Amino acid sequence: MRKLSVVLLLVFTLVLSACGNHGGNASTTDNLTVHIGLLKNVTHAPAFIALKNGYFQDAFGANVKIEVTAFDNGSDFSTAIATHQIDLGFVGPGPAINQFLKSENFRIISGSNNGGAVFIARKDAGIHSVKDLVGKTVAVPTKGSTNEISLRLLLGQEGLKVSTDTSGVQIITRAPADTLVAMRQKEIDATLIPEPWGIQLVEEGTGEVLVDWDKIPPNDGNYPLTLLVASDKFLQTHRDLAKQAIKANLDGIDFIKSHPEEAYELISAELKELSGKGMDNKLIKGAIEHLNLTDEVHLEVIESMAKVSFDAGYIKDISEDKLDLSKFIDLSLLEEVKKNR
Repeated sequence: MRKLSVVLLLVFTLVLSACGNHGGNASTTDNLTVHIGLLKNVTHAPAFIALKNGYFQDAFGANVKIEVTAFDNGSDFSTAIATHQIDLGFVGPGPAINQFLKSENFRIISGSNNGGAVFIARKDAGIHSVKDLVGKTVAVPTKGSTNEISLRLLLGQEGLKVSTDTSGVQIITRAPADTLVAMRQKEIDATLIPEPWGIQLVEEGTGEVLVDWDKIPPNDGNYPLTLLVASDKFLQTHRDLAKQAIKANLDGIDFIKSHPEEAYELISAELKELSGKGMDNKLIKGAIEHLNLTDEVHLEVIESMAKVSFDAGYIKDISEDKLDLSKFIDLSLLEEVKKNR
């Protein structure tokens, strides 16, 4: 009888251990693939470092495979996460807000970087101030992007309107790499563009900074340009892995701040892997100096950016008084991670 009791006790203990480990997620991570998305911009530097230094892999565990998808713009990223092509990743608030209001199936779980976009005017375009943009053509990465939101706010501050003719400012879309070519060929007059593309235009002599990163609205550059988001499905199924992703993001931020010279090399290497071309450390350093790496996320700033998207017509089938984004931000996991650091 005693022998039977010991056996039953052992079985009961093993069952409790299996159920309690990682909130029941341990068994579901065997042969799991986590799909991470990001953009090919230095504004995503913490993600680059977290990948290069193995922070994601170490945090997820050896039995989890990681697949990375690099996007040219936030709109494509946001569509991918809403349709479960990726599980989590890094994106700007503009396209993420627009997509969330349609699908409501992913959440902001941490900040990663505030600011890092600059307004560049072509050197021979006769643009010496924002008011000189009337009749000019300005490029942004994609419609409804965070950069377009900032551009519309910037133009509004100067009383300028967006138009399709020379009476105002014409906004067109170009991927950052294509923007460099368009500026060289004088197809566009200016661009509001994320780093490292802005500093590259300056260094090659094609453009000059008209409005630096710390004067770009909203909030003089201190607005979210890169956020860590995760799908609701992933959060429900792999809550612990989502927490580990947040930790990897924070470790990436810390590494850049404490080991900048090493970080420049790693960021260039990741850029080469993602886009096929690395970047000189001098340019990486200049771009990083235009970033405010932080995990902070402020609802009021997110909502002010949503208002611009609404006014521009990118948010449809919803009234302005229904722009409640409180459910879009869930920082509970971030708070848990920071308590245990």
